[in-house]
Amino acid sequence: MKHLVKFLVIAVTALFFVSHVTLANEKFGSEIELSNQIEHSLHNESLIGVVWSTVNANKIAQGAKGYADFTNLKPMTTANKVQTGSIVKTLIATGVLHLVTDNKLSLDTPVTEILPDIGLQNPWALNTPVRVRHLLDHTSGLEDIRLWQLLTTKAKPDTALKETFTESQLRIRNRPGSRLSFSNLGYAILAMVIEAVVKERYESYLDKHLLEPLGMHMSTFNFVSQVGQFSDPALAMGHFENGVSQATLPMFLRPAGQFTTTAYDMALFAQFLMGDGKINDRIFIEPTLLTSMGKPFKTEAALNNLTDIGYALGVTTRDRHNVVGKCHSGSTLGYRTNFCFFPEQKKAFFIAFNADVETANYKQFDSMLISNLGVNKADAIAPSKPQVALDDWQGFYTLSPNRMKRFAYFDRLLHFATVSSNGETLTLSPFQSQQKTLLAIGGNLFREETKRLPSHTLYISENGQHMISDVFRTYEQTSLWKLLPMWLSLVIGVIAILWILVYGAICLVKGQLSLSSPLLLPFTATLFLFVPLPLFLTQSFLNIGEFTLASALLALATTILPFAMAYGLWRIFAHEKLSKMNLLNSLAMVAALQWSLILALWGVFPLLLWS
Repeated sequence: MKHLVKFLVIAVTALFFVSHVTLANEKFGSEIELSNQIEHSLHNESLIGVVWSTVNANKIAQGAKGYADFTNLKPMTTANKVQTGSIVKTLIATGVLHLVTDNKLSLDTPVTEILPDIGLQNPWALNTPVRVRHLLDHTSGLEDIRLWQLLTTKAKPDTALKETFTESQLRIRNRPGSRLSFSNLGYAILAMVIEAVVKERYESYLDKHLLEPLGMHMSTFNFVSQVGQFSDPALAMGHFENGVSQATLPMFLRPAGQFTTTAYDMALFAQFLMGDGKINDRIFIEPTLLTSMGKPFKTEAALNNLTDIGYALGVTTRDRHNVVGKCHSGSTLGYRTNFCFFPEQKKAFFIAFNADVETANYKQFDSMLISNLGVNKADAIAPSKPQVALDDWQGFYTLSPNRMKRFAYFDRLLHFATVSSNGETLTLSPFQSQQKTLLAIGGNLFREETKRLPSHTLYISENGQHMISDVFRTYEQTSLWKLLPMWLSLVIGVIAILWILVYGAICLVKGQLSLSSPLLLPFTATLFLFVPLPLFLTQSFLNIGEFTLASALLALATTILPFAMAYGLWRIFAHEKLSKMNLLNSLAMVAALQWSLILALWGVFPLLLWS
């Protein structure tokens, strides 16, 4: 009997050991397979380096491939630090939620009560002020970043936040809380709110009171670069196409994009976000606030039943790769990143590439990580018979609002969409991207064919307009007769500019462009538009938002153009016989003048890239 018992004990122990070794080997094999897949795609996409981490049932795994610095062929390791870009918004939001939990701040506090001198120009201020929540959710109505805040080398790490934007950027374009429009500016103002509450720089406060308690000791909100006074040898170098290196530069709207971290620290952050909000048995953030991250709050789309996806409190709930998760992606000079967590399944991943390559397919890496984690697929909602009159929703649509105010004219012309119906489905066809087939799934909700959950909602706005929203952008129905004149104006204006340029050049070659010619000044002004081009080509793209010789000449050229056309017209009608060529030239000048005036009315002319 003793021998039998001894045999059973040994057998069970051996079985237990073998099973655990098998599971460990399977896990190890899975990590090797993931690493090989990532390395293969990294090479295929001509990317430089990558570092990642995963969380699965509270177990953290890390990996790295490629180079931290392509110039020196320095290998990327899991110890390397990276820049996250916009993922910092999730951390800023988490810091705000900690202040809310400590009763130092409220999500519903009007921003002007905390920053009385901010100067928000809000037509809805009496009944709907901009609140802290609106800044967190990108629903404040503020515009996004401008070129001078984005493409510049003149920003300093210690520039006061109030000096990083201008008064002209503070106009609220739609009722606060109603529609999402991504705004980096909003997060700069949010950091000012933090500083007003805690009475110190947001970077030092969040480093001490957020990162330190979370155990994120290799991370910081402060400026870190690969070179210069603020250099850190552990920070991987950023890169662009063909391995061109790019060191990290200070940015004006740093709360929207400045954060240095490691893959391991981001795994710790994910664990906290998926937990109960406690650190050392003390409530650090109220659990209800954590669960509210990624759940849109009282936007028009949410009030019209689109609540399963959206942006809230620094997190996006997205439906991609057949799974639904809470994510935030990021990009900054020389970097692309993504961060996703799945709270119900206690799984998460972070991935950072030290290469920003426009043609690369970064989404495939997300799919690899999701597959490796074994994230459960979401069930697709079955299509049903449409319950709205689809014919009423056909037509042309424009963004309302668009992200960048200065580009509103071009967004109206080039970022419109058309909607058509076959009686059963809707087809949304943005002018510059792939069309989407929308399947009716009940009421006013529709599901994009490639998605699992409701992706679009149809509703009538408070001013009676037909609206289509996917939460992240809102389209407003418009008439073809409002767009057609703008398109005609653009086409006629471009043709007129080309006519004046070509005909003027012909006259110049033939010696017919004398000082007394009415075409001389319009031709010279048109030609002057191209003078800045070689100067722009010889300067860094990072100087586009600065006052340089190239941008100054462009501003001068776009200022002179309408006056030159008006002068040419005056010369023709006041001093010249109206010959056939003079008539054609005058028509061209009228066409060029009308386009110039329209560009001026839309705030495009004069083109001040530094403003």
